[in-house]
This record gives sequence, structure tokens and C-alpha cells, in this order.
Amino acid sequence: MTQLLPPITRRPADVPRRELPDDVVRLAWQVISLCLEYPTEDLFGSLPAARLAAARLPAAVGEPLTQFMTELERLGLAAAQRDYVDTFDYTRKCALHLTYYTYGDSRKRGVALVQFKQAYRKAGLEVTDDELPDHLSIVLDAGAAGALEVAWDLLNRHRVGIELLALGLESRRSIWHPVVAALQASLPAVDGAQAAEVERLLREGPETEDVGLEPYGIDPLLQPEPFNPYPRDDLAALGV
Repeated sequence: MTQLLPPITRRPADVPRRELPDDVVRLAWQVISLCLEYPTEDLFGSLPAARLAAARLPAAVGEPLTQFMTELERLGLAAAQRDYVDTFDYTRKCALHLTYYTYGDSRKRGVALVQFKQAYRKAGLEVTDDELPDHLSIVLDAGAAGALEVAWDLLNRHRVGIELLALGLESRRSIWHPVVAALQASLPAVDGAQAAEVERLLREGPETEDVGLEPYGIDPLLQPEPFNPYPRDDLAALGV
């Protein structure tokens, strides 16, 4: 993404208000996005700063992140890389793309992806065609970088995807489950309609119309980079 215009700050009337201060939400999303990166030596090197940042967060958010970082270090780089690929690249129940949980590979997903790009554009952000705009790290980075209202809207409107991702990671006893649990703790509680939709999708799964996403200028095989490919730089800028 590239900053183009001053971000908007209006919250849609049907989106719940934040329970945590805005600066806390932004910091939490920076750390969560960092923890969802593909493990590299640079990522491991950034963990001390991420731990300091997590310590500044409410316990419900910061403690799961600290737990994850401890487990990641115990696992080690090579094993973490294998586990990451096995979890997020080859397991559809643990996809990091929010619209997949509702729309699968159907034509409706292509429309939803365009809506994501339009939401970013209204906030003064632009997503390149090399990135899938519904990737969780992209949404979190957009919110942490300034488009907080837009990211908040997208995450809450696609809360079902977050809940299904958390369930998928929990069922695998994945070390990444606490990261998504921390994200859940930064958001309002799931309402009745969202819970019912989670149950429906658990029974029926997403739509399966296999039409591809190419007509929308998005290649479903691309592995997107986050909005800020180096969220650890954001942590350094905060002095942690």
C-alpha cells in the first residue's frame, strides 16, 4: 500500500465502538501483524522489542502474544518455518484471507475483494495487484498505520472469518492460536448473528463455485506481503 490522501475517521453506524483506547489497539495490531509474519531471522531478532510492546498491552491481549513468542523461540527457526507453511499455506481452515471463510472460491469473493480495495482507497491507501487486500496482516497493518476506522470496520464485518480461523488453529493446537486469540481480545464480543453464522459455516463450509479471481485483477495464488513488510520498524519507532 501507498499513502495517498489523509485517512477518513468516520465509523459506520452499525459497527461497534472500540472498548480499548485507539493507541492500544494500534500497538496491539502492530504486534499481532508481526507475529503473523513468515518466520525469518529478522523476525526472531525483533522478538525482544515485540515482548516489550506486548507488556504494555492489557493482559487479555498481551499475555497470549508473549506466550506465542516464547513458544516460537522454543520451536526454533527451521521448525517454525515448516509449521507456518503447513498451517497457513496448506490448510484451508486456517487461511489468513478473511473473505475465503464466507465466499470460498466463488464469484462473490472477487466482489468482496474489490470492496476491500475500495475501502482502503477511501482511507487514502492503495493496495497493489500483488497483494490480496483481505489478508489479515494487510488489514491490521492498515489500521496500525493510520486507517484505524477502515480496518476496524473490515475486521468487524468479517468477524466470522476471524472466529473460524481461531477455531481452525485451536483444533490443530497451533502455536499461532494465541496470536489470533489476542486479536479477538482487541475486538468486541461476538454477537448472536455472528455466532449463528459461524455455526452455519462450520456445518456447510464456504461457497464452492470455482470461477477464479482473475477477472478482478487478483491472482489467488499470490502470497501477499503485509501493508508494512517490516512492522518491527513500527515497534522501533515507538521506542520499544
